[in-house]
Amino acid sequence: MKKKILVTGGTGYIGSHTATELILEGYDVVIIDNLYNSGAEVADRIEMITGTKPPLEVFDLCDRERLGTFFSEHNDVSAIIHFAAYKAVGESVNKPLEYYRNNLLSLINLLDCMKQFAVPFMVFSSSCTVYGQPEKLPVSEDSPIQPAMSPYGNTKQIGEEIIRDTVASVSDIKAISLRYFNPIGAHPSALIGELPRGVPENLVPFITQTACGLRDELKVFGNDYDTPDGSCIRDYLHVVDLAKAHVVAVRRLLAGTNKMNYEIFNLGTGRGVSVLEAISSFERVTGLKLNYTITERRPGDIEKIWADPSLANRELGWRTLSTLDDAMRTAWEWEKKIRKM
Repeated sequence: MKKKILVTGGTGYIGSHTATELILEGYDVVIIDNLYNSGAEVADRIEMITGTKPPLEVFDLCDRERLGTFFSEHNDVSAIIHFAAYKAVGESVNKPLEYYRNNLLSLINLLDCMKQFAVPFMVFSSSCTVYGQPEKLPVSEDSPIQPAMSPYGNTKQIGEEIIRDTVASVSDIKAISLRYFNPIGAHPSALIGELPRGVPENLVPFITQTACGLRDELKVFGNDYDTPDGSCIRDYLHVVDLAKAHVVAVRRLLAGTNKMNYEIFNLGTGRGVSVLEAISSFERVTGLKLNYTITERRPGDIEKIWADPSLANRELGWRTLSTLDDAMRTAWEWEKKIRKM
């Protein structure tokens, strides 16, 4: 019998790729999404890739009563992958209360329902933002947790603490937090990818929207950081590689091969790439010249960070397979497809 996996935020960028990989690996998938930053048509696109359309329940996880009704109706959920959250660093600086309310209440409601309805496993979508500006690079799971640089990052720190305390108090719940670095790219089919509402907060969709003429220019936030070219450095990994890590994490929990009731893994390539290097990669694989300007630093941005992914490599048997150029190429193919270029 197939195991049923609940994917919250499953029509979003990372959620849709993970739902796709789960289905391809033989799992039943059900999605909850309030469509705040995505569309219901994503479920149809997942079907075009996999041959299976995952059921989509449209409501807000902050509605505890509605969530309880869902679990009453779906009493065979084996595990939850929790993506649903607001996720823009810059926006969180301007709207902190919205981020705390949405990101933390949704998690609390889910954990409460896990207790009530005996759902034993959760994979939590965490972030490298929990490390703040690290003192040493690369960052390992043992690196000190620095004060968060943004309310978004703080919701991930607090979310991990909530999960840790819950797992410690409820022996029947086990969890894995996956601390992503910077996911980019799109599915090679160009049927699903990153499609933010309004002005993109993340680099690569802003690059592709500038390249297709939707944006007049790309702003590079700062060129006076203590980095080789002055721009911020991040660890960019392909979203399909990231999605596959969630499948591995779910399989680990279901098989009972996790070594502790709560585990944390970094997901990254282990290589830092500057904003200007990322732009060069896009220009190289597309043959296009981007219109970009240097502007002031953006509040909440950290200077440089990249992962030490050796624990995930060793314990999960997971590693990134795609290159930066691969990710830029698929991101551009996705952008061209949705703009019908």
